[in-house]
Amino acid sequence: MIRLLISIVALKKWKILQIDLNSAFLNGFLDEEVYVEQPEGYVVRGHKDKVLRLKKALYGLKQAPRVWNSRIDKYFQEKGFKKCPHEHALYVKMNGKCDILIVCLYVDDLIFTGKCAKMFVDFKEEMAEEFEMIAIGLMSYYLGIEVKQRDDGIFISQEIYAKEVLKRFNMENYNPISIPIDIEKKLWRHVKGGPVDQTLFKVWLEV
Repeated sequence: MIRLLISIVALKKWKILQIDLNSAFLNGFLDEEVYVEQPEGYVVRGHKDKVLRLKKALYGLKQAPRVWNSRIDKYFQEKGFKKCPHEHALYVKMNGKCDILIVCLYVDDLIFTGKCAKMFVDFKEEMAEEFEMIAIGLMSYYLGIEVKQRDDGIFISQEIYAKEVLKRFNMENYNPISIPIDIEKKLWRHVKGGPVDQTLFKVWLEV
């Protein structure tokens, strides 16, 4: 979806902007009763045996992602956005027949694009009134994709993400190769090996 959105933006010569929502999960309101122990350092004297009832979600609470999604979804729809029926993280708002604002949300990272500068300004102001956020500006890095927006087009790469993967497996100093197998090695049939059940591989691929 992200690559498709970037393709549309490049075709239309638009810009993609990014917003980072601070402590997103703390904005979710709980519809059910949830209790937690009094945190260390905030225990009420004489009431150590009592617990606290949560009004909002906390990080680590299993309900937190769901209630945050419900909160932001309700907010967008109240502001006139329509949710894409095929991609529930994508919202579209029309102003007249031509002006359009497209918003894509991944947990607390939000990107938006369109052709109307005024809709951009109004959207950021309304979001700032409702949530604590940081307006990053032009999108430069999103979900492992590095984005460079220039006048002659938009260029994407996953160089940073690839380096992070190599670092995770201590492979920064390995030599790169163009193919994933050593061409000097010859493969031979394992005569002593038993027959292979091909259906096992078929099931795995289908899953």
